[in-house]
Amino acid sequence: MGTINIGTTIRGVRLQKGMSQGDIEKRTGLLRCYLSRVENGHTVPSLDTLYKIAGALDVPLAHFFAENALSYEMPEHRFSDDELRFLTQIRRYSASLNESDRKLLLAMVKKFAAAENN
Repeated sequence: MGTINIGTTIRGVRLQKGMSQGDIEKRTGLLRCYLSRVENGHTVPSLDTLYKIAGALDVPLAHFFAENALSYEMPEHRFSDDELRFLTQIRRYSASLNESDRKLLLAMVKKFAAAENN
């Protein structure tokens, strides 16, 4: 497995989405100079900060740890409007949770998904 440079990945995703560091600053409250340091590999963000950046870029947190993050494609799955609304609500709700509650929510969602697929 190759080395993953999170800063390079963040910059790549941001540019793919046509966003500036200022756009990320507005969505996260993180200063542009800090974002620049992260993208240039001078600073390694905490997991919490990475979660904020992922939210601003509208990508899952795991995206930053994927081997081929910049060519990452979402699996082919079409959600109904109701499912999309539900997922959006869960995402908003989960942003206000602490780490252990977030893990609990994720475990529950995984359980539901497994039950749904059986």
